[in-house]
Amino acid sequence: MGVITDNLDLWGEALLGTLKLFFGGGLLALVLGVIVGAMRVSPVPIARAVGTLYVNTIRNTPLTLVFFGFSFALPPLLGVRMDYTLLGICALGIYTATYVAETIRSGINTVPVGQAEAARAIGLSFGQVMTLVVMPQAFRSVIPPMMSVFIALLKNTTVAAGFSVLNLGSLRDWMSERGENQLVVIIWVMVVFVALVMLLSWLQRALEKRWTVSR
Repeated sequence: MGVITDNLDLWGEALLGTLKLFFGGGLLALVLGVIVGAMRVSPVPIARAVGTLYVNTIRNTPLTLVFFGFSFALPPLLGVRMDYTLLGICALGIYTATYVAETIRSGINTVPVGQAEAARAIGLSFGQVMTLVVMPQAFRSVIPPMMSVFIALLKNTTVAAGFSVLNLGSLRDWMSERGENQLVVIIWVMVVFVALVMLLSWLQRALEKRWTVSR
């Protein structure tokens, strides 16, 4: 435990960095993913085409290259210096949004077509059909795969370690400068990630139980 108790300041900063990347990237991915998922099933051809292009392009690009684009291409293009943590959140969010969108789309496909048709028959617009009828049911059916997406996001935060963002993935290098055993540090980082994943799994079970009862 000495590797933790003797370096609480660094562990705290690294954990905070990971949580910032996870919650920031997760929020961006959820908002953008819902929008893109709706575009993928939109009756408007141009919306479907844009959604498909976005998903196929970003999802098939390695996450490391997405980070390279945000870290080394975006700031010069905008002509401003940007915080690497913010850039990491953007990279993770935009990348993970493709998986959120596909998960949402699969959930939308589980909703009977007749319900959407009935909603349109009473005069609801496409946006109202999606927000009032389809999406609430779709979210209930995609809790397990959606949580798998966010668990993957949590583990993907370690990629930011290669782009000057202090998080649990970069802790080994920082701790080695203090003379700590790198293998021990890696083991403890693994333990922290396992604990965080178990917390997300508990949240998944709680949401499934609550929403199943409310049906």
